[in-house]
Amino acid sequence: MNIWARKPVEALCSEAGVEGEVTALPRSIGVFALTCIGVGATVGAGIFVLTGSVAAEHSGPAVGISLLLASIVCLLAGLCYSELAAMIPVAGSAYSYTYATLGEGIAWTVGWCLMLEYLFSASLVAISWAGYALSTLHQVGIDFPAVWLAAPFDVKDGWHIFRTPTLVNTPAVLITAACTLMLLGRLKTSAFVNNIMVVSKVIAILVVVFVGAAHVHTKLWHPYVPPNSGTFGVYGWSGVFQGTAILFFAYIGFDAVSTMGQETRNPQRTIPLSLLLGLAICTVLYLAVSFVVTGLVGYHELDVPDPMYLALDRAGPSVLWAKSLVAFVAIVGLASVLLVTLMGQVRIFYAMGRDGLLPAAFARVNPRSHTPHVGTIVTGVVSCVAAGFLPLSLLNDIISMGTLLAFGIVCGGVLVLRRTRPDLRRPFRAPGGIWVPLAGALCCMGLMATLPKLAWVGFLAWLVIGLTVYGLYGATHSKLQRVAPRS
Repeated sequence: MNIWARKPVEALCSEAGVEGEVTALPRSIGVFALTCIGVGATVGAGIFVLTGSVAAEHSGPAVGISLLLASIVCLLAGLCYSELAAMIPVAGSAYSYTYATLGEGIAWTVGWCLMLEYLFSASLVAISWAGYALSTLHQVGIDFPAVWLAAPFDVKDGWHIFRTPTLVNTPAVLITAACTLMLLGRLKTSAFVNNIMVVSKVIAILVVVFVGAAHVHTKLWHPYVPPNSGTFGVYGWSGVFQGTAILFFAYIGFDAVSTMGQETRNPQRTIPLSLLLGLAICTVLYLAVSFVVTGLVGYHELDVPDPMYLALDRAGPSVLWAKSLVAFVAIVGLASVLLVTLMGQVRIFYAMGRDGLLPAAFARVNPRSHTPHVGTIVTGVVSCVAAGFLPLSLLNDIISMGTLLAFGIVCGGVLVLRRTRPDLRRPFRAPGGIWVPLAGALCCMGLMATLPKLAWVGFLAWLVIGLTVYGLYGATHSKLQRVAPRS
């Protein structure tokens, strides 16, 4: 087999334009809906949980700087995504771009990493949604038997898995199943529901920010960068940089825009615009929330599951009504993240099934709904099982690792394609010559280096499993391998 075999850009674009076949996806998404998909996939657990924990343990009030640095890394990657997405407007996101630039073997690796980003992130989001929903119901006096509200396994001391007295996280399973059923319908319906949820949560977040801003105590921002405690990563600038690596997880999902390339109207313009607009909206929301939260509560106290709740408590009784709004934001916001994350994974499966690296059933499109129904069902079932039964909290850093690698490879792909195919039309070109993609790749690799050793061990284990699957199935069923010259 030839793991360096590349799929021509022209072939990818030709496949995307095929109509009337069982693999055809209709182009029905515009700028507004695609931007909502990006915001819907991104604004989730990061804004509700990570902002507080990173401020308490690493950055202090300078958590805003950590967020800004993370957004700059995402911007560098986003510009590279935009260039490739405008050139290659197909489903599959970074997987498809890598197939055209660096070859099948690396493309498989990227696709396998994207499964970490989408498939398991969906389960993590479902678990977070269940926690907020149950807390909200408890406040109004509604409780359920604990045995049905958590996974039967948990993790302690790193990787030690132990049995719990519970049976299944039923709410997480139910919300995942509901989103899966919605995705089995027409994409326009799913996009419309997502638009409503995203607009609602953005408005609600802005209301909470404006309400809280009136009660901010600026003295809590001093010192803005707390002195280092003597340990790397605990305050000081080392804490700011480590907080950046952790908060990168808060931006995971913005690239979901590029997975919809084959279903977007005028993709050469729509995808770059939606990618960058969505990232800008998310960055502004994250920064606003971080300033308000750290201005209402001392950063040492923010290591709690619900820092926005705590901040509004400290703001005084006159704004307690806003706590209900936070609950609404969390429940609706996380539901939209789950919906779009599942949607993105289905398109990754679709692209890999189209190329023969996964069974062809993943590329089948329902003739009525025009959605990849087999991939949707498989994605939903796997996510339901993971959300209901697995201790996925240990996957946070591994998911970030996989996403950073995918982003870094996309940046490298831009450099390769500019050198090998300078003749290709580029409707959007990342500015700055080679420096933007080079900086994007280096920043992604640098953030990977700051993640814990256990994350590296887990990630390498995931890659070994993926390469085994590729060797046993993907390489032997690849459509490209049938015509590619052997090495």
